[in-house]
Amino acid sequence: MNLAFERLRLLVSLALQDLWHDRKVSMCIAAALVAVIAPLLLLFGLKYGVVSQLQAELLEDPRNVEIRMVSSGRYDAAWIESLRSRRDVGFAIGMTRSLNTQADLVADRRHFVDNTEVIPTAEGDPLLASLSLAKPLNGSAVVLSESAARRLNVDVNDQLSLFVSRRLDGRAERGRQSITVAGILPADVFPRPAAFVALPLLIALEDFRDGYRIDSLGVSTGEVRGERETHFARARLYAADIDQVAELEQWLNAQHIDTASRLAEIENVKAISHVLGLVFGVIASTALVGCLASMLGAFLANIDRKRKDLAVLRLLGFDRPAIAAYIVLQAGTLTLAAYAVGLGLYGLGSQVFNQALASSATTGSVVCRLTFMHGVIALLLALLVALMVAVIGVLRAFSIEPAESLREL
Repeated sequence: MNLAFERLRLLVSLALQDLWHDRKVSMCIAAALVAVIAPLLLLFGLKYGVVSQLQAELLEDPRNVEIRMVSSGRYDAAWIESLRSRRDVGFAIGMTRSLNTQADLVADRRHFVDNTEVIPTAEGDPLLASLSLAKPLNGSAVVLSESAARRLNVDVNDQLSLFVSRRLDGRAERGRQSITVAGILPADVFPRPAAFVALPLLIALEDFRDGYRIDSLGVSTGEVRGERETHFARARLYAADIDQVAELEQWLNAQHIDTASRLAEIENVKAISHVLGLVFGVIASTALVGCLASMLGAFLANIDRKRKDLAVLRLLGFDRPAIAAYIVLQAGTLTLAAYAVGLGLYGLGSQVFNQALASSATTGSVVCRLTFMHGVIALLLALLVALMVAVIGVLRAFSIEPAESLREL
């Protein structure tokens, strides 16, 4: 065991000393590797940084996974539930007819918003995902958009009144319900004046306009609703993720439901990713082939130059596996050194890119970045190239006979 360890230590020492002795040649081989590794890391960092940022922007904006049903229909609760249970659906809730999705919000005589959008919501609503609600949404708790809250001059936990009007038997009637602000939605999420309410409240507004008696709105006239089944004109619908938008929209269109979405923007990002991936693949493949040829030529020339030295090692008792390990060790050492330098140059280059383009509105703060896993994969690929070169070099070294050193001596 000690003898094998000593032989290994001696082999490592000889390999490293040989590299240092021929350091000019070693530096030339390492420089050829650095000239390939650093640009490829920068190129892939740019590709990954730009594409991942575009994808992150798509994911951060829930409107990108929204599919709007632009035509009205007649859908029962069972259809909405079946829609919600699909694997490509992230959120779905029924909506009443467009005429019944408006109401007047009044804080006081000076602060009111007429014809505010009333939008149904529930747990899991992507638009409200970033909010921490002061209280659960129910019949009296609502979430206001920032635009509506500003015009009403209200804040979270403030109370205001919701009014809805109708004409019944020739008489104008106005229902009222007191509501509490449970949260305020930022303008970048929803810019228009709107109130997000629990579905029962929206259904109550529709039933009120349809002439039914709704006690919660403070109006005792109208027909008693009874157990009549509720039907919806459309649904608020969000796909599970951006990759599911196309499939879900196609399914809805197959049901003869007209839709609108941001599928075009999603496909543009995918196209950019595909094109950049193709460009990077072609450049990387060409660079790797060139690097492989360059390293192979340098290694074979170096082995031919050291034929006598390798023959002497064979005479000293180093068998073929030891010679192979000697060459592989040198190739691996040069590759690790080149990768370390290339990684450092990538770090400097990425900082230059990020600082130079950080102020651009189209690129954002980070345009060039790699993950730890990307670094590991790049290292493994570099070592694989070195191993391929070393294997060919080993085959050349095996052809050297120990007697050659004796003849030359």
